[in-house]
Amino acid sequence: MEAKYSIMKNISPVCRHTSSKEARKMPGNDIFSIADFAKLSRTSRSTLLYYDKIGLLSPVARHENKYRYYSNTQIITVNLIRTCQALGMTIEEIKALGIERSPEKVSEVLGRQIVQIDEKIDTWISARKLLSTLKSVIDPMLSVDEESITIQYIPAEPIVLGGINNYHGGEDDYSALANFYIECSKKYPHLNLNFPVWGFFSEEQLKNNDWGWPDRYYFYNPDGYDKRPAAYYAMGFMRGGYGKCGALFEKLTAYIRDNGYEICGPGYTEYPLNELCYVNDEDYLLRLLITVREKA
Repeated sequence: MEAKYSIMKNISPVCRHTSSKEARKMPGNDIFSIADFAKLSRTSRSTLLYYDKIGLLSPVARHENKYRYYSNTQIITVNLIRTCQALGMTIEEIKALGIERSPEKVSEVLGRQIVQIDEKIDTWISARKLLSTLKSVIDPMLSVDEESITIQYIPAEPIVLGGINNYHGGEDDYSALANFYIECSKKYPHLNLNFPVWGFFSEEQLKNNDWGWPDRYYFYNPDGYDKRPAAYYAMGFMRGGYGKCGALFEKLTAYIRDNGYEICGPGYTEYPLNELCYVNDEDYLLRLLITVREKA
């Protein structure tokens, strides 16, 4: 019966069953027990048994009592398997490479793995941006004075601004939000849609006290193609669920009027502490920004 031996071509076939004494005397090879070979190849006995079971790396000889013996040259095989696994290759891909190996084939495999790694890197970079953005939104709110109303200059920040919402035909703010996601996924197919989505209220809406539903939605996204402009903003806070912000609009517009300012641009409703932080929506924290300037 022919020996079952390594998939690598640099291993010479030996008889499958032999005595331990004969195995140690096989010419041109240093023969090791599975325990010794595991130490020599920096792997484990269980890993070698698994490799043998799936046909990835088999011993060069087996004793009648089922002891396994490995050749020193099979260390090359173990190193190759370890390298391929580190590259993310599947068992079947490693087998195929072991059976049919050439510089061209290896170059092709390496190129394919580089593309896959680059895709994973892009995914992790996007995930890190999302985590950093969420943390940067939450952290300042941990010590904010929720009763304060201030006028502050806020630098421009990147956003992804959606189109004007259509509330005709029985559509509500949730329908508009669903359409916003659809619009963005079509317009920006590679955009991460997990960033916070907040409301944009036009200057006309604010001056008409029309703050029921937002004129548009926007993503607060560091890769955004639009900007929330650098400007002076009246800023206030309140607790409550989505859309329950009428009282804060009234409070903020009264403050603007009574302190020598006027509305000169859009408003933005943001929920930096939302369902990510609380179970009960009454605990959500809303931040309202309204673009202002001093009255002439």
